[in-house]
Amino acid sequence: MDDIKALAKSMESKIIAYRRDFHKYPEVGWTEFRTSSKIAEILMALGYEVKLGRKILKEEAIMGLPTQQEILNEIERAIKEGANPEIIEMMENLPGVVGILHTDKPGPTVAFRFDMDALSITEAQDDEHIPYKENFSSIHDGIMHACGHDGHVAIGLGLAEMLMKIKDKLSGTVKLIFQPSEEGVRGARAMVEAGVVDDVDYFLAFHIGFGGDVPISLVAKTTGFLATSKTDVTYTGQTAHAGACPQQGKNALLGAASAVLNLHAIAPHSDGITRINVGVLTAGTSANIIPGSAYMKIETRGETTALNDYMQERAKSILEACAKMYGLGCHITDAGAAPSAEGDEELAQIVKQIGENLGLSRIENESHFGASDDATYFMEKVQSQGGKALYFQVKTPIASNHHNSRFDFDESCLVIALQICTYLALELL
Repeated sequence: MDDIKALAKSMESKIIAYRRDFHKYPEVGWTEFRTSSKIAEILMALGYEVKLGRKILKEEAIMGLPTQQEILNEIERAIKEGANPEIIEMMENLPGVVGILHTDKPGPTVAFRFDMDALSITEAQDDEHIPYKENFSSIHDGIMHACGHDGHVAIGLGLAEMLMKIKDKLSGTVKLIFQPSEEGVRGARAMVEAGVVDDVDYFLAFHIGFGGDVPISLVAKTTGFLATSKTDVTYTGQTAHAGACPQQGKNALLGAASAVLNLHAIAPHSDGITRINVGVLTAGTSANIIPGSAYMKIETRGETTALNDYMQERAKSILEACAKMYGLGCHITDAGAAPSAEGDEELAQIVKQIGENLGLSRIENESHFGASDDATYFMEKVQSQGGKALYFQVKTPIASNHHNSRFDFDESCLVIALQICTYLALELL
């Protein structure tokens, strides 16, 4: 253990440099082309089998994909910022990377998931914000890594190198899954349906952050994943002059407003937690024009997948009824989703023991998440095949809450997370 601990520690400056590079060049979901290119280059250089594009993503299962022109624009920017054009071409306009380490010895298959997308947030620009002060803040207007995914990618690349260095001690196969578009829970389903974890015996995911101002600590098992669905809705009516001929109009704004009020009036369920939120409502162009279109972005959540299904069914019924009431067309698009999931206690106990061996002063058996992460698609799939899955947390001091313009984390957590992941692979293989 001391040897591996020291080896991981010797890589600390490298993984911090990785993190800072990805932080400086953030990319939102389904546009992570520079990020994917850099990951693939490093994995190839280390000797991993690397899979990209439609080999790891089922196109029919992709949710919330930008327009092709937006994707082409992002690819152009990625290449200008150092992405390898040959690797970009191999992606087939779809980001994401899977690196496979074959030990050439029989054994189980262990997979680690690392999400890699940023958020549509403008990063703080003052010397109180360390990324700005130390010149690695986002250079992309309106986009930043405000959730720690840049750190996850850095840990994943550190793990790739660590595992290659101890390959002779391993028996079996390792899959390193660098997943696009976790924000909005849009990316995992397409990887699962492409068969990325069909042969996986143990699946592991984790998250850094959440620690406030407490020292670095470990949560052995994350519970309380809410199942969720994200829905985009377009109402189509008829514009008309609001004064001269209002009877000729079909008011999409009124239909949407009625829908919003009724969506938020869906009865909670006695079986557990339910949530709904209309986060976006856009309609209208002028005070004297009856709005002919309206656009909404909606999410539902449930303590279980069944409870989320209840919310979704009620929501779609309301949306269609309000459209009919105002004589509107209604187009509903599934923009993201994730089921609920529960980690396996056997793996949690291994993580807890590793934390104790590392000498971490604070270890929690479990923590209630109360939010969503589409790593649950991977967890559910692996468990349905008889395998085991776990989602743990490495809590670390943060400068501000997640999804905030001042979010930043204590980079010393990176090497600790790397040590935990390395020991996990060694224990399971």
